[in-house]
Amino acid sequence: MKKYNYSILLLGLLVLSLYSCQDKETTVEKIPGIVLTNMDTTANPANDFFRYVNGAWLDKTEIPSDRSRWGSFDELRKKSSENTLAVLNEAIDNGTYSKGTDQYKAAVFYQSAMDTITRDEMGTEPLKEYIDQINAIKTISDVQKYNAKTIAYGGRTFFDFAVFPDLKNSTINTAYLTAGSLGLPERDYYIKEDDDSKDIRDKYLTHIQRMLKYIDNGNVEAKSKSIMDIETKLARIMMSKEKRRNPLNLYNKRSMSDLSKLVPSISWTGFLKDIGAGEMDSIIVMDIKYYEALEGVIKSTNSEDWKNYLVWNEFNNSASMLSTEIESADFDFYGKELRGTPEQRPRWERALGTANGVIGEAIGKLYVDKYFPPEAKSKAADMIENIRAAFKDRINNLEWMTDETKVKAQEKLANITVKIGYPDKWKDYSKMDIKSKEDGGSYISNIIAASKYGFQEQLDKLGKEVDKTEWGMSPQTVNAYYNPLNNEIVFPAAILQPPFYNYQADEAVNYGGIGAVIGHEISHGFDDSGSRFDAQGNMINWWTDEDRESFEERNQVLIDQFNNYEALPGVFVNGEFTLGENIGDLGGIQAAYDGLQKHFTSKGKPEAIDGFTAEQRFFMSWGTIWRTKMRDEELQNRIKTDPHSPGNFRAIGPISNLQVFYDAFGVKEGDALFRKEEERVKIW
Repeated sequence: MKKYNYSILLLGLLVLSLYSCQDKETTVEKIPGIVLTNMDTTANPANDFFRYVNGAWLDKTEIPSDRSRWGSFDELRKKSSENTLAVLNEAIDNGTYSKGTDQYKAAVFYQSAMDTITRDEMGTEPLKEYIDQINAIKTISDVQKYNAKTIAYGGRTFFDFAVFPDLKNSTINTAYLTAGSLGLPERDYYIKEDDDSKDIRDKYLTHIQRMLKYIDNGNVEAKSKSIMDIETKLARIMMSKEKRRNPLNLYNKRSMSDLSKLVPSISWTGFLKDIGAGEMDSIIVMDIKYYEALEGVIKSTNSEDWKNYLVWNEFNNSASMLSTEIESADFDFYGKELRGTPEQRPRWERALGTANGVIGEAIGKLYVDKYFPPEAKSKAADMIENIRAAFKDRINNLEWMTDETKVKAQEKLANITVKIGYPDKWKDYSKMDIKSKEDGGSYISNIIAASKYGFQEQLDKLGKEVDKTEWGMSPQTVNAYYNPLNNEIVFPAAILQPPFYNYQADEAVNYGGIGAVIGHEISHGFDDSGSRFDAQGNMINWWTDEDRESFEERNQVLIDQFNNYEALPGVFVNGEFTLGENIGDLGGIQAAYDGLQKHFTSKGKPEAIDGFTAEQRFFMSWGTIWRTKMRDEELQNRIKTDPHSPGNFRAIGPISNLQVFYDAFGVKEGDALFRKEEERVKIW
């Protein structure tokens, strides 16, 4: 479901992510790992390293019409989706799993998403009962009660509720209040006056008017304007994306009496009781400035405007699950206008993506059984320990950090938990009520059932000990992440394959690919956000004031470097917003390089391959994983919404600070990638 709740989205800044293995019966070809035909060796790597490594690929590659961007991650995700679909279809065709099993539910859910005949027959009928309830609303108290009834389906109003580990006591799950939901993916679209933001606002308003005609014969122009006015009011009082990066801003514990004074229009004890959270003395407010200003927004907005806003939220969040006509109209704005994508992805791929999000570990069991060789896990574990050891050495050798802080940093590093491939304990979906069409189920009813299951799962955890064996991604996900609350790095099975990793390929290439990803995730434990958490995952300061100041001075240099990268004419990377990922990249490639040297020390250093030294192949592999082509609209959107820098800048930004890169490719003063010694960033 589509909704943009900015306090929930900020959790993606706390659980920081990096951005299909062969069949077990198939021998993986032993190859050097670098695809020479993708290179442009006429380019000077000291001036344009990105083109040197990827130039031929850039020239011959067209972004598929159903994508807003295309690159290494996207190629691998497409392959992983095809592999996942194959095992899911095999389970469906063979009738392998009996009714009620998790795998059966995954198959049924996927089939319901593919059943466009039923969806077209139902049209907007699934929303009727919710719209009728909204139309009966007369007071803000009614809005509160409606929110309590529907919160399990995802926040639809101006505040939301979530349960996850306490930032200051990561062993216990606690309750949080978050900000409301908006229709655009970042508050900047509502408040910025650049041409792109104003253009998107105009197109969004037109989109609201178009969509409302499916469910409303009234004055859609006036209603659309009132919806836009409310969303703009809410956006203006929300925390900026830059401030959301600092977890200190997200922890504001308030007693229920204090919360009632902040927003007296809401009966908070009644709301919590109605949603099943029970009584509590206090709750953590993630965006305190938002709640301090919320009462004013409530008082200045009449009930008819709130009803328009609620109806729009219900419809907008459900549009992609309704008829094919409505789904296409939804894509016309969110896909074509916002991201510049000419066509939707194939229905099977969209359906599978939703199924992976809803019941991913059930599908993951099928995926792992067929596509994840145990050798890949073993070799990746060895690589991780080499890179962890390299990071340990780097901490010991830091000139800017005092011994007192180094001890704490080493403790945190040593306590990082590593998860590779798939969970030791799979998620249990037995309480998720997924039904086939024959049993009265539909796509939207199954989405609602999955949402109820997820919300109840949160409530069941409230006040209880955190289960740190759980995974935040399914095995078939091409990504990786660091979770500061668990102090863990996690590498799902699907990312452990080319171009990131081939367990039988040249180790220099593996260290430049998945090794740098490993180093990146470790470095997230020590970036501007992750460094706020200690070895046990608690938001406790383990720094001396002197060291924190030195750290932030170095961060500012990195911010300034990336602020100077121009993604489009007049559109620059936001160095402050992307700081954490840029620290991850810089620390990651340095630790991976040092880890490779440790590997050479114990295993021996190979000769040049295809005329390239091991060090050159390492950096070439790094450049390969960031190869990306992106539509201008998508690039504009990502600059506003994505804490990752565009791929071409990720490829060159970190290495422009590394003497070992200069040595590998003969970079000298006067070359485009050369920085004077005093201008280079040295953090970890």
